Amino acid sequence: MKLLLLIAGGAIGTTARYMVSGWAHRFTDGTFPTGTLAVNLIGSLLIGLLWGFFETLNISSNTRTFIFIGILGSFTTFSSFSLETLNLFREGEIKLAVINIFANNIFGIALAVIGFVMAKGMINLIK
Repeated sequence: MKLLLLIAGGAIGTTARYMVSGWAHRFTDGTFPTGTLAVNLIGSLLIGLLWGFFETLNISSNTRTFIFIGILGSFTTFSSFSLETLNLFREGEIKLAVINIFANNIFGIALAVIGFVMAKGMINLIK
């Protein structure tokens, strides 16, 4: 059952990644990997937000697997981030490469924390 949930979640996350990444690239000249940054930051916010809710709610292991590994695991991408950063360095775009590293890591972690705190705040409002 978990394997089917992973496959279904992966299909959803991959499709969403393709759509969001393509949308984000429309607003740039293509030099900076905006699409990958967008999916990584959105995914970071979502995983923090959902973890904040799931920590309080009784969510099944299968549902967690479907959402966190299936959907969000295929939506975000560390391998593309790594390759795009390497290519920026190879092309002499040192400043953009460093910005990409910091933006994905620092902002990603910050958004996960923000999402978690938001979820806890919303739960406290409901109680």
